Amino acid sequence: MSSTTDRLLTAPLVEPGPALTPERIDRYSRQLMLPGFGDLAQRRLAAARVLVIGAGGLGTAVAPVLAAAGVGTIGLIDDDVVELSNLHRQLAHGVADLGRPKIDSLADAIAAIDPGCRVIRHPERATAATLPGILAGYDLLVDGSDNFPTRYLANDAAVLAGVPLVWGAILRFHGQAGVAWHGHGPTYRDLFPSPPPADEALSCELGGVLPTLCTAIGSLLATEVIKLVTGIGEPLLGRVLTYDALTARTREIPYAVSPETPEITELIDYDLFCGVPDDGDLTALSAAALARRLRAGERITLLDVREPEEVAARRIPGSIPVPLGDLRAGMPVPGGDPIVVVCERDPRARSAARLLAERGHADVVFLAGGIQSYVAVGGEVEGDDIV
Repeated sequence: MSSTTDRLLTAPLVEPGPALTPERIDRYSRQLMLPGFGDLAQRRLAAARVLVIGAGGLGTAVAPVLAAAGVGTIGLIDDDVVELSNLHRQLAHGVADLGRPKIDSLADAIAAIDPGCRVIRHPERATAATLPGILAGYDLLVDGSDNFPTRYLANDAAVLAGVPLVWGAILRFHGQAGVAWHGHGPTYRDLFPSPPPADEALSCELGGVLPTLCTAIGSLLATEVIKLVTGIGEPLLGRVLTYDALTARTREIPYAVSPETPEITELIDYDLFCGVPDDGDLTALSAAALARRLRAGERITLLDVREPEEVAARRIPGSIPVPLGDLRAGMPVPGGDPIVVVCERDPRARSAARLLAERGHADVVFLAGGIQSYVAVGGEVEGDDIV
């Protein structure tokens, strides 16, 4: 281990705040007695300012634990609202919160744990335009997002701000956790120099996630924050911890600063960097939402833009086959009802929906994740491959 990392292990990130009140001593008594922790560590937590990107699966696991541990200021940045499909894993939200901004629901959960914790709400997306100004008011960044553009943005913003980044990722049955800190060790770009192809990068919406991964990885992230703020223990710097929930096995992957990693001098267009298509004003419809609407008998024009052999293998009952090539050649589609465009995964459906929107169809969406996702959530299909 390098001398830089050794110095990091003995250098707390935050200076201690004022003396603890008797009530605070009582509240934190079980961690104050930990070897090497004590009064100073608790006062450092009280003075810490931690920004959390995302109020979803990882954010709702991390932020309440940090509040319970005594972090004095927690910032939440998210522009999403609570949906029914969130509730199996985003444990700070409940049925009564459906339709509410996630940061409001999460802020209420934190207040129920400790009203003395200061919560700052940033009801917006983390972007190259918004994140630097927000991050300027914090000591440390936690990335609980579920997409590669935001992960690279979080890394680069943390590099430019000179603050450590604690990051996590969860998908299906697997999770990862790590720490990146430019000048003290490698960063996320040293581990992942380039993003995966956009059509291979699944989100939890498309790939699914075991709910217990959120609390498992979220607890690891909160622990790393506590270690960095107080200076106890050895952070996951230059190491990424992976967890396989199906086998209950963990693995540690060491990595180092790469001389080929470019210097970060400015923030860029991260959607472009990660190859994310520009959908403009297009709207994605989740597989679960489509299944719900079809079962409710809603009038929908389902437009299947795959090739005939794909449609013959399996199709959503009632869908109208119009191959993307024919659509581009000018084949008309029925009007009147809302149009949902589907393909096997969703790239062709995106293209078709964009084309239809350009032709003046006002009510058109595409099925996120395609028929693969629809089948995965129990949607009904028919065809030659269906037994």
